[in-house]
Amino acid sequence: MARHAAPAGGLMPARSFDDLRDIARAHGPVRIAIAGGEDPNVLLAVTCMIEDGFVSHAILTGDAAAIRASAPSGTGRHLDAIDAHSPADCARAAVGAVRSGQADILMKGETDSTSYLRAVVDRDTGLRGSGVLSNVTVAHMPSLPRLIAATDNGILPAPTLEQKRAIILNTAPLFRGLGIDPVHVAAVCATEKASDTLPATRDAQALAQEPLAGFVVGGPFGYDVAVSPQAARIKALHDRPAAGVADLLLFSTIDAANAVAKSWKFHGQAETGSLVMGARVPVLLNSRSDGPGNRINGLLLAIAALTGA
Repeated sequence: MARHAAPAGGLMPARSFDDLRDIARAHGPVRIAIAGGEDPNVLLAVTCMIEDGFVSHAILTGDAAAIRASAPSGTGRHLDAIDAHSPADCARAAVGAVRSGQADILMKGETDSTSYLRAVVDRDTGLRGSGVLSNVTVAHMPSLPRLIAATDNGILPAPTLEQKRAIILNTAPLFRGLGIDPVHVAAVCATEKASDTLPATRDAQALAQEPLAGFVVGGPFGYDVAVSPQAARIKALHDRPAAGVADLLLFSTIDAANAVAKSWKFHGQAETGSLVMGARVPVLLNSRSDGPGNRINGLLLAIAALTGA
């Protein structure tokens, strides 16, 4: 299976997070709103992004006095702190800053995920798009010559066939921003044979037969066939769409997607970043174990998604 060429605009496909920095520089600085801005990892990530010229302004919600006291010197003119006294208030205030046009990207700080997502999906005051929300994690690791992504590892527990289709399409702005066209998608299952006893394989088969603009979908594939051209050849599946060259791995459960994405970070020496797609703006749903580097990578992905919107 041939890899993708450079898209019509001449943008070469991003292959690392260093390439994402180039994309962010070309886009220009963005404004972000952060729910729960007292998180030291968040403050460090934002400071680095301000110093690098990727962020022009940040609105942080929470204990405003504590945020101002913790902010590194020299960043004050780039930061605003909004007093909010509960996780729900922090989330609502940050979402409100985006809705009012004061910020381009939403980021989770110390606010818990439940309060954060509840504010995002609120039908009256949130940032809902027209379809489902889904989370995607993008990784770069020494064992692969390209970026690779996994979805949905953060929102939908067991997506239906219709939701899987929407999850794939949600990633379109991100991959456009990364210069990856077409996007090779592998529907990852326990086996390469479609079977009624494993409904996920039937979903994979259906998706592989359905044309989706900008995407080449293959499956059902085991993880090995999805990522390794050698494994695809050994199993005589190398002529199937996306076999061995997947850019995006689509999983049937949040458990599988989450485990694989975290294994990349903890066992694959991967740089990773994550992003929620399907809202009106890019939304960052960080894990509490994420350090500043992962949060910076998430912001770089968000800027790429804005580029491809």
